[in-house]
Amino acid sequence: MQKVIPNIWCDGNAEEVAEFYASAFPRATSSIEARYPSEGLADFQAHMAGQVLTASVQIAGTTFTLINAGDEFRPNSSVSFIVNVDPAAFDRDDSAARVHLDALWARLSEGGREFIPLGEYPFSRRYGWVEDRFGVSWQLMLTDPDGDPRPYIIPSLMFAGPVQNRANEAIEFYTSLFDDAEPGNRFPYGEPTGPAAADALAFGEFRVGDQWFAVMDSGVEQDVTFTCGVSLEVLCRDQAEIDRLWSALSADPEAERCGWLADGFGVSWQIVPENMGELMQRPGAHEHMMAMTKIVIAEL
Repeated sequence: MQKVIPNIWCDGNAEEVAEFYASAFPRATSSIEARYPSEGLADFQAHMAGQVLTASVQIAGTTFTLINAGDEFRPNSSVSFIVNVDPAAFDRDDSAARVHLDALWARLSEGGREFIPLGEYPFSRRYGWVEDRFGVSWQLMLTDPDGDPRPYIIPSLMFAGPVQNRANEAIEFYTSLFDDAEPGNRFPYGEPTGPAAADALAFGEFRVGDQWFAVMDSGVEQDVTFTCGVSLEVLCRDQAEIDRLWSALSADPEAERCGWLADGFGVSWQIVPENMGELMQRPGAHEHMMAMTKIVIAEL
């Protein structure tokens, strides 16, 4: 089971976003996970009665959840998703891998904007960073088939502004929280680069189980930082795991609501039971959840 599920905040268009990603990525699929209840909603949610609450997208073994809500938040480049296009997955046919990458770039670029143009760079023979029309950022990279294998999709956290130069600290903190977690490669800048110190990370990584995550300290001044636009949902075995992670992660009481929290870096997390979908079928569960900060399974 995927332990950590990236959640993307959508402005009333989660179903459209899900269908777009299912069409943009080869062999991806989408589905409706849950709908708002038809009654018992708070006043600010009443117009959503019966509408889609969450949609799910599966891309090459990675599940995303799309949250159908309002315009309070929007994804930004502080959290992006690296797409590792490995020629090894194309029988080591470099040209076939490039065709795949370029086709995906073309789809994700429609109505979006380029942060780093698609081209050749010292770290990759073909790479580009694009924000799609829904505000979600993607880093497309042709990888070395002889390198360490990595998943097709890797969430990437960029530390900038108020959390500049804290990527190393984040690796140590996050790997201390989860079972079967450990750091991976780390590549410091080596010299001061924009706001990044010499020992700050141009790239770093860690894993939780079989899932990999990337981190970086921004090498240029940024006006974005972490928000609820992209959050990380952790599927917990039981109430004890919910309690432990909540206590360790939550750093801002003002951000605590409905299982959501913000950690000391500002990253948003949702700490929920792994059978949350089943629990939400209980009568009144949505109303009960809306009154909670930390999720208490027995009270749903």
